[in-house]
Amino acid sequence: MESAEQLRDRLIAAFPEARVEVLTNPAPVAQHSLILDPAHAAQIATYLRDAPDLAFDYASNVTGVDRPDREIKEKITIKETVDGEEKEVAKEVTRTEPGYLEAVYHLYSMAKRHGPVILRLRTENRTDRVTLPSLTPVWRSCEFQEREIYDLFGIVFEGHPDLRRLLMWDDFEGHPMRKDYVEPDDYEWEPTPHDAFLIKAKRPGTGEEAAPAAS
Repeated sequence: MESAEQLRDRLIAAFPEARVEVLTNPAPVAQHSLILDPAHAAQIATYLRDAPDLAFDYASNVTGVDRPDREIKEKITIKETVDGEEKEVAKEVTRTEPGYLEAVYHLYSMAKRHGPVILRLRTENRTDRVTLPSLTPVWRSCEFQEREIYDLFGIVFEGHPDLRRLLMWDDFEGHPMRKDYVEPDDYEWEPTPHDAFLIKAKRPGTGEEAAPAAS
């Protein structure tokens, strides 16, 4: 099977306007992945499925990832006037790297017996630009897995045939796999709170973790 770099070059040649990047994996398994721009993801997915020598006919696993905003500290050199003399001074600055949500697809070829190829699609942010193209029309096995990601992470898959919650109920608020998700103080699915749930229910709005129940 072609390496991630070879596959990237091949996809860029086939889709010159597409953005395809290799994300390396430093672990011993070295399963590198391809980051695709959402605008061309469906076309590239179809190509990976239909190219006779690739024939990636099976999406075995689709999962979501939450990448919150993070602060990055960097050392920079600036020119300052010190005692009337201009000098280069090293300073540490902090910048914020915007967060995003990610859908990760693991592809295999049952026909050619090779894989995986790992695709990554990223949203623009974690708030109001969380739409990605659904790859269910390309691989039917993505249907329930994209629904799970929508439910737990909040990614909206445009073109999905039946996008609705899978694990949580329709009126559930939020997406419980987000890293900034806060559990509610009352558990409507726990009709008779007990142990740690009862302790937390007695302390509404504190945001504190429930203490272990006494034995």
